[in-house]
Amino acid sequence: MDSDDDMHDANEVASAEEDDYYSGGEEEEEEDEDEEEEDEAEAMDDEIDDDDYNYDYADEDDAGDYDFIANYSDEGDDAIASRSQKNYTVLKEEDMRQRQEEDITKISTVLSISREAACILLRRYNWSVNNVHEEWFADEEKVRKAVGIFEKPPVKNLNFKEVACGICFENFPCEWLRSAACAHLFCDTCWKAYISTSINDGPGCLMLRCPDPSCGAAVGQDMIDKLSSHEDKEKYHRYLLRSYVEDSRKIKWCPAPGCDSAVEYVVGSGSYDVSCSCSYSFCWNCTEEAHRPVDCDTVAKWILKNSAESENMNWILANSKPCPKCKRPIEKNQGCMHMTCTPPCKFEFCWLCLGAWSDHGERTGGFYACNRYEAAKQEGVYDEAERRREMAKNSLERYTHYYERWASNQSSRQKALADLQQMQSIHLEKLSEVQSQPESQLKFIIEAWQQIVECRRVLKWTYAYGYYLAEHEVAKKQFFEYLQGEAEAGLERLHQCAEKELMNYLNSEGPSKDFNEFRTKLAGLTRNCGNHSYNCLLWPVFSSAKVNDIYSYDSVTA
Repeated sequence: MDSDDDMHDANEVASAEEDDYYSGGEEEEEEDEDEEEEDEAEAMDDEIDDDDYNYDYADEDDAGDYDFIANYSDEGDDAIASRSQKNYTVLKEEDMRQRQEEDITKISTVLSISREAACILLRRYNWSVNNVHEEWFADEEKVRKAVGIFEKPPVKNLNFKEVACGICFENFPCEWLRSAACAHLFCDTCWKAYISTSINDGPGCLMLRCPDPSCGAAVGQDMIDKLSSHEDKEKYHRYLLRSYVEDSRKIKWCPAPGCDSAVEYVVGSGSYDVSCSCSYSFCWNCTEEAHRPVDCDTVAKWILKNSAESENMNWILANSKPCPKCKRPIEKNQGCMHMTCTPPCKFEFCWLCLGAWSDHGERTGGFYACNRYEAAKQEGVYDEAERRREMAKNSLERYTHYYERWASNQSSRQKALADLQQMQSIHLEKLSEVQSQPESQLKFIIEAWQQIVECRRVLKWTYAYGYYLAEHEVAKKQFFEYLQGEAEAGLERLHQCAEKELMNYLNSEGPSKDFNEFRTKLAGLTRNCGNHSYNCLLWPVFSSAKVNDIYSYDSVTA
């Protein structure tokens, strides 16, 4: 895992990239821009009369909450995707096979060895062409011995008409027996059983050696292809392809369920957030869902806490008391203080003072009003137990506060993803017909929903960050919570506009006169939410975070 400084640099690079993404018309015009796109932009400017709305485009410094860029970008989805994918490449199965074959060919050509031997070498050195070259030219003999590739295979004794198989010890003609790059001969039946068993045992078959225990000769892919069944052959090639990804330092599988794609990442190129062709975004470093700007360590701690039993113990400490006799935790579910432990204990005691119920009566303030507790508490008898219970209760309440908001934003993000897909597949076409607008001019709606999905993701992880933020840094915590509140308010305005106000135009009977005003408002909210609330407000807080700022609240002092 990279150091904290590396993560800091990565976040700064990511922040710069995000600023570029949402900078709107602040980028310089490309010299070779299509004339057709310029005509469409001019037509849009003529359509929207600035005097009809309360927005001033002349001075960007005076822009309000609903900023809108006069030369609103008509950049296509492909351009956006290419910009965001410049530090990684999504690989389909055919791409991986092609790259694998290319690497095998390179090694085979440069080292003048067979393709099977080249494949064995690459598997040994985790499919790194450079590592193979370095090791081979440093000490070829050592490498050959290590991987089981013999330069000159031992001469087999073919003077006998029949030779015994080294496994079943049956005699066979010499031409019926096979060997790896060694002199140990085995019959086809034994070879097939040996190879089949190895393949069914798992990926270890990729480093298969001669059946003779004293021999280290490697079994090449050519022999496996000749002697394996069709099913075993498919398994072997599947293991071979998976090893190309799983043994590589630059490629990882997409963790989305049912996805067979992989992602090749340019190490040290910036943000770890990548998006697969299946639309699933994840962190290439830890393979959890995309969580920028929160670092991987914080995410790992948060996920572990959500799945651990620590909160169960906190709940038990906060809402139950141990039976004075058997020490089992008991929850009070009725109003009176008379408690009876479950069988076989059945001990009766007072909830307040934990004393035997038989000792209670009029002299203790009545059966259901124990004054022993108050007296003992004043004497300090229950200070430690009360302190532990209070700490557990506060810890549980604090965790619940952050977890509920984390989970709520996760739920809202899932709903926004579903709404985005529905908008792209159904509603956009309908809206185009109702408002008499081409779909190319309605992409501001898609961009708004994409912004909502992204902002929900960021906001969700701010609560995990906030949970581990050190309590003693009061100023930093207050500033962070202020920025978090501003970002959340901006996101709610955008989400409400895209979710509710849009329905009025989608369900209208004909073109609405104020649809262009809605376009201006939604696009302005989209830009404001992405540029101001998240890039300018939240990123600086997270990018300045250090590991020693993280304070653990996971344990309750005994």
